[in-house]
Amino acid sequence: LICEAYHLMKDVLGMEQGDMAAVFEEWNQGELDSFLIEISRDILKFKDADGKYLLPKIRDTAGQKGTGKWTGIAALEYGVPVTLIGEAVFARCLSALKDERVQASKVLPGSTEKFTGDRKQFLEHLRKALYASKLISYAQGFMLLREAAKVNQWNLNYGSIALMWRGGCIIRSAFLGNIKDAFTKNRQLTNLLLDPYFCERISASQPSLRQVVAQAALVGVPAPAFSAALAFYDGYRSGVLPANMLQAQR
Repeated sequence: LICEAYHLMKDVLGMEQGDMAAVFEEWNQGELDSFLIEISRDILKFKDADGKYLLPKIRDTAGQKGTGKWTGIAALEYGVPVTLIGEAVFARCLSALKDERVQASKVLPGSTEKFTGDRKQFLEHLRKALYASKLISYAQGFMLLREAAKVNQWNLNYGSIALMWRGGCIIRSAFLGNIKDAFTKNRQLTNLLLDPYFCERISASQPSLRQVVAQAALVGVPAPAFSAALAFYDGYRSGVLPANMLQAQR
């Protein structure tokens, strides 16, 4: 998600790295306060020995240590739609196809649309979209934990798990405290999005998520994790889905 936010700032808004670092600095002072936002700010600020920014010199291909892949496999085994982590893993796989991507960039057409809106307004949409998507990703993670606990007859304390992550983990973030509060108030909470606090927060931020996903599609900048977050949100809030057609086709 943070990589996609960086990509949108760079290729949709045409921002310079110093300006992007300032945005991440501002975000880290509010509800997006987290370890990953903090180090992203520092990465954007960092300059090499020649005085030039280091980030553009780093090859845009990523491997994986296996945790995302393992989570995706577990999600499929338990039948839980952990779509954001799945898309993040696939985005890494796609990034590894560097030579093919370079070749494709020379022959496959993209969008001719350019962003013509207000930059400050779009950055606020992006901030809210990032918050909403992170919340949805955490909600999916706890869905997986709940299903695994049900199948394996585990007695998990979800509030304590949130505090453990907050204490010293790469996914440490400020709102893990709010997640702990949600599970403390309602130990039978089926989904974080249904907690009154988070329901209010997602209701306020989902319009911005739509703006970001739509703008990314119009300009032709890939945003698979943001898109997956929105698709899950709309699917989860739908009382009726087209799976009846799927069942009929069988």
